[in-house]
Amino acid sequence: MAILREQGVNGHIEMAAAFALAGFDCVDVHMSDLIAGKVDLADFKGLVACGGFSYGDVLGAGSGWARSILYNDRLREMFKTFFHRPDTFSLGVCNGCQMLSQLKDLIPGAEGWPKFVKNVSEQFEARLSTIEIEPSPSIFFRGMAGSRLPIPVAHGEGRVWTDGFTPSICAAHFVDGRGQATMRYPYNPNGSYGGQTAFTSADGRATIMMPHPERAFRACQLSYNDGSFKVAGPWMKMFRNAYAFATRGL
Repeated sequence: MAILREQGVNGHIEMAAAFALAGFDCVDVHMSDLIAGKVDLADFKGLVACGGFSYGDVLGAGSGWARSILYNDRLREMFKTFFHRPDTFSLGVCNGCQMLSQLKDLIPGAEGWPKFVKNVSEQFEARLSTIEIEPSPSIFFRGMAGSRLPIPVAHGEGRVWTDGFTPSICAAHFVDGRGQATMRYPYNPNGSYGGQTAFTSADGRATIMMPHPERAFRACQLSYNDGSFKVAGPWMKMFRNAYAFATRGL
């Protein structure tokens, strides 16, 4: 499992811990390792582009990171080959979500994925929000449709923007206190239409999401817990789903 990071990423340790607990052998892969030819994605079955950017994102949401791949012929082909292998899966979270969304032309069935732009509030938003999982082919969310789960958010550019013509598969949306999809702040921290906050490819092998599931895979990570979660957090099932796909194709 490749735990992919770039300059400024600070969520890779939690991400590796979540995937490792699910059973994966996780490898820290910095973009400089790929650029130098020290690591090849051909050696991995899973890839997660991590978030938690603290600095370095000067070209807009994930743009610098994406361009380091798109404008490098060798890396572009490496990522394209990885995404097209039928036994692989990929996940993008927060800045990794923004980055992977700009690689959509390399990812089968991701043509309709949106861009992510500045929050309506025009400020960084960090809080515990609630999202509902929608029915979708995502391998990460199997058996989770209809679940309303708490999840940390931390982003300044998380608002979904689309051209309005190319359809995309939404996999999760923000809900209000009544469990309804919402655009109302602060239940929806960024103002995305319909509360949309996660998307998946047509075959479900690639998923992107703005909130941070790796920050709630253990119950003790939650800033609020009504007692529903004892040891495993609300998002551990997502990582176990990935392991089931990687080992059994389920």
